[in-house]
Formats: sequence, structure tokens, C-alpha cells
Amino acid sequence: MTKQEKTQIIENLAAKLADSKHFYLADTSELPSEKTSALRRMCFNQNIELIVVKNTLLRKALERTNDGEYSPMYDALKGPVSIMFSESNSAPAKLIKEFRKDGKKPLLKAAYVEQSVYMGDESLDALASIKSRDELIADVVALLQSPARNVISALQGAGGTLSGLVKTLSERPE
Repeated sequence: MTKQEKTQIIENLAAKLADSKHFYLADTSELPSEKTSALRRMCFNQNIELIVVKNTLLRKALERTNDGEYSPMYDALKGPVSIMFSESNSAPAKLIKEFRKDGKKPLLKAAYVEQSVYMGDESLDALASIKSRDELIADVVALLQSPARNVISALQGAGGTLSGLVKTLSERPE
């Protein structure tokens, strides 16, 4: 690979990293070809982009992209590394968990999710349970609607009682 090709790969990776709010680094080595194909197919079906890249090129792209925010991830750049890009913060973790029902790979090396770095395979369960921004907004809206619904239903239920009480009091002679 020429120096110009490497520079182009680094620039493309840096642009992709800058545009991505979350990405995962995984070890997909030692997977047989049919399992690798199945993993790629699952990634494609779930809108997750899977890229295998050399560690030195990825490190240079990480260094170009951010002022040290990715530096904890440099330790994960040993051995084979695949990058998983996704619009959903938890989709790659869920995919890895689902895929590992049949084996031990892929292993999670590191993840960058919502400006936080997660290191190691032990973070997989936590990452899989993270709610997306839209899910969190829906939860907040539901929490805010609940008390309002209770007040409205109480007023509607007591509406007949209140109007009857007001009518009785207005008709009462002084």
C-alpha cells in the first residue's frame, strides 16, 4: 500500500469518525468465513457499517479527529480490529450479543457512545441496555403526561359533583 493510499484511508476514516456519534471497536478475528459473512449480513440488515482496518491507520485517524477524547481507546488497538458505525447507540452491542449466542466472537474491545468511552467486553451488557435519545424523550414525555392525565380525569370525574354543588349553593336562599 502506498503512502498516498494510506493517507486517503486515514482521511476517510477521520471524516467518518468526526461524523459519527457512536462507534464500536470489536475483534472479529478467527471467525470462519461463513460466520464472517453472516455477521456482515446482520450488520447490513441493521444499518451498521462494519469496516476492518489496520490499527496504525485507525490510530492516526483517531488522533486527527479529536483532541485526546479518543485517547483511552488507543489501548484497544492491539490485534485485529473491526469498526462498527451505527446511528443507534446500542444497536452494535445488541448485534454482538445476538451473534455470540453461537460462539465467543466478536469481542468488544472499546466503544464510543454519546461522548463516553467504554472499554472491554464487560461493558457489552451496559451498552446493550442504553436507551436512544428518542426513547429517553418518549419516557420523559410519558412521565410528564401521567400527572396531567390524573388531574384531568379527576376534574372530569368530579365535574358533575362540582357543578351540582355550585348550582345548589347558587340556588340556596340567603
